[in-house]
Amino acid sequence: MHWLVYNIMELSSHFFGVHKMLVSLHIFQQGPVNPVTKEKLDFHLYMISDATGETLLSAGRAVASQYVEARAIEHVYPLIRNEAQLQEVIGQINRNPGIVLYTIVDEKIAHLLHSACDKMGVPSVSVLDPVFQAFHSFLRLPANRRASAQHQLDADYFKRIEALDYTMDHDDGQLPDGLQNADVILVGISRTSKTPTSIYLANRGIKTANVPLVPGVEPPNQLFLSKKPLIVGLIASADRISQVRQSRNIGGGLTTESYIDRASIAQELNNAKQICMRNNWPIIDVSRRSIEETATAILELYLRDHQI
Repeated sequence: MHWLVYNIMELSSHFFGVHKMLVSLHIFQQGPVNPVTKEKLDFHLYMISDATGETLLSAGRAVASQYVEARAIEHVYPLIRNEAQLQEVIGQINRNPGIVLYTIVDEKIAHLLHSACDKMGVPSVSVLDPVFQAFHSFLRLPANRRASAQHQLDADYFKRIEALDYTMDHDDGQLPDGLQNADVILVGISRTSKTPTSIYLANRGIKTANVPLVPGVEPPNQLFLSKKPLIVGLIASADRISQVRQSRNIGGGLTTESYIDRASIAQELNNAKQICMRNNWPIIDVSRRSIEETATAILELYLRDHQI
């Protein structure tokens, strides 16, 4: 769940005014092990940004995921805005050469990095340059090349903060009297990704509550009285839920055996579907969806009647 940790780190950095260089190192693995060698080809992937690095993480992982016989050792360097910081990064690249992706709007700093990579013989790509060129060719206007321009403390930013505050306060059925104030309410049995999906939506400015459907426990009446929010049911296959539950804490109102028993889970899912159908709530199966894909499907439903 690297995306979730990283987004919360980025938000926390804005909350508390932390403006120091953060460096993370972890392995991003995709696909099966090579059946011939039984090992993946490890390579270093450097993602260097003068902002949070979110753009690079998305682009780098999207491409790395296409190479199933390789494993990226990620080095993420956000907030690189001067030569001293960059020289430390260049030193690391020199010690462990790899692919370099960067989003640096300061042309002097960007040129210094590109030249250093050329001398070391490692590939480097300015991820945003082709996008800048496309904008320039169409608009015929100069770009205001400013780091973190997308992270202004404007109305949209504070809307996201408000949404995150609301979502954390209304996680897992808390404060049901405030459900009417949500933009989206997610319902579902235990381990259908309600909380991480809610946080992802909140980071898009959508105030999201989630309500668990627990055997033997009636959902709060406020849920059925809420007319303004979009209410969506999340389900998954009994096998998937059982596997996830075996590695997690037991849910409320359930014995250990019934919590992981596939037949019991199937009954829970059937009851959840019945509640959703009786109330005309759309249902999304998250069995084969990532958090991002589930959130996108919910946003499409929301945008039918709203504008973000």
